[in-house]
Amino acid sequence: MHKDWPQMAKELSGAIKQVRLGAPDVMKNFSAMASAATANGALDSKTKELIALGIAVAIRCDGCVAFHAQAAVRHGASREEVMDAMGLAIYMGAGPSLMYAAQAVEAYDQFAADQAPSA
Repeated sequence: MHKDWPQMAKELSGAIKQVRLGAPDVMKNFSAMASAATANGALDSKTKELIALGIAVAIRCDGCVAFHAQAAVRHGASREEVMDAMGLAIYMGAGPSLMYAAQAVEAYDQFAADQAPSA
């Protein structure tokens, strides 16, 4: 394991809270935009999270990978769907996206393991 993605998401959530407190109007509008963009429409929320995860890979945003891998799990994306999205992200971003695709799959696997029922 290279990075602890659930821990990264947790730590970033605390840092984002500070931004929310310091720039409440901006963050309120950002949250409204995020809600509107990810709501079910012509594309369902799961598909939108897979797109967001692919974009996170293409732009090489670790925090974005963490949050969108977590959201992909929450919306029921399968590992196969994540892999298909990573294929498109690699195509769009070439070699550097391959490195982030490997990390996005690792992040998805970690969040999925947290959701797995215990034996």
